[in-house]
Amino acid sequence: MCAKINNRRDFLKQMAVAGASALVVPSVLGGCAGAVAKSKETESALLASGDLIVPKNNGLQITGTFLDEISHDIPHQNWGAKEWDADFGYMKAIGIDTVIMIRSGYRKFITYPSKYLLKKGCYMPSMDLLDLFLRLADKHGMKFYFGLYDSGKYWDTGDLSWEVEDNKYVIDEVWEDYGSKHKSFGGWYISGEISRKTKGAIGAFHAMGKQCKEVSGGLPTFISPWIDGKKAVMASGNTLTKADAVSVQEHEREWGEIFSGIHDVVDACAFQDGHIDYDELDAFFEVNKKLADKYGMQCWTNAESFDRDMPIRFLPIKFDKLRLKLEAAKRAGYDKAITFEFSHFMSPQSAYLQAGHLYDRYREYFEI
Repeated sequence: MCAKINNRRDFLKQMAVAGASALVVPSVLGGCAGAVAKSKETESALLASGDLIVPKNNGLQITGTFLDEISHDIPHQNWGAKEWDADFGYMKAIGIDTVIMIRSGYRKFITYPSKYLLKKGCYMPSMDLLDLFLRLADKHGMKFYFGLYDSGKYWDTGDLSWEVEDNKYVIDEVWEDYGSKHKSFGGWYISGEISRKTKGAIGAFHAMGKQCKEVSGGLPTFISPWIDGKKAVMASGNTLTKADAVSVQEHEREWGEIFSGIHDVVDACAFQDGHIDYDELDAFFEVNKKLADKYGMQCWTNAESFDRDMPIRFLPIKFDKLRLKLEAAKRAGYDKAITFEFSHFMSPQSAYLQAGHLYDRYREYFEI
């Protein structure tokens, strides 16, 4: 009987101690949790600052991007309005104020239900991406540039003048149905891509640029050619470089001739920067800026955010490579940096995981 009583007393004592512990432990744990949370905040702050050992904010910030809706040589991401709206938000968060539809159609695939192009045998698109992009540009306070139609005939023949005829109708149609109705419609991108003296190039650029400006009351136009450097090889080929690269002197002579023939109707030139090596950037960029200044044109850079140095075509670029190009553009005194292309190669919601990491490194570098 006494043993039972003692056991009962011991039991009650243990229960009392346990109860006191129950009151104390949450307080102790709360203090520990607070310390852990504070430690994590400190760690997050340190990580957010990054580990960059180069001077920050030392390049030309990207303020424009192409919208590659056709994606004929990179995978289509099959986004709808929700995904595009989110992407415009990501763009705006890093200072992008200009979006450029890279082309309104390529061969038979088109981005809007063009009455003219549908009659010529193009496929009916499932979405009116032109309307969507303009509405999103309106919403996010961005300027939209319309990229002209690319029939593919230039790529088949080497003669750019083939692209003039279809675009006569496309330019008028788009301005009447879209451009005149949206405040964000801010200009035109003459989408024919050339590198050097190309058959029909001066006449084609001039004809299309002149019509764009006349129909829209003088809105600006621009082109984005490539430099015929060592990395200007066919995307479908197996090589990464070629031997017969253009010299700086040849580049200056040939583009001086082209600029002299188009500068009255083309307001800016954004040379693609991925076809030359990183130690050639300053020499070519200096010439580009000198030519643009001579002919009263804006000098932009098309800072490619995909990597041309890898056998896999195409993946998001290594951050250091993008940084080197943007720093060279700033040294040259360029007026604006645009990129091909944010949504695939820099967006946090890109199909490529690396793109979101590039976005983070870019933000760290520019202290955004």
